[in-house]
Amino acid sequence: AAADPVSMVPGSLEGGSWCNEHMLHERLDIVEEKVIKTVEHLESEVKSLLNIISETTLNIPTVPGNPPIDIFDGEY
Repeated sequence: AAADPVSMVPGSLEGGSWCNEHMLHERLDIVEEKVIKTVEHLESEVKSLLNIISETTLNIPTVPGNPPIDIFDGEY
């Protein structure tokens, strides 16, 4: 009967432990959701900045005879 969660006495150590674990999982879910949203926002910001940099470098006049410089060195 002690292993049966239905028959546990409210306020017992086992019940409190389950409650604390449940609350911890809920808080972790909230933190995970916030982290995911933050990462998505940052990815969007980085893409926007890279587009601005790319558009800006296209408008920089080049000296005749010099090859254009790839600011990303082909990494992106």
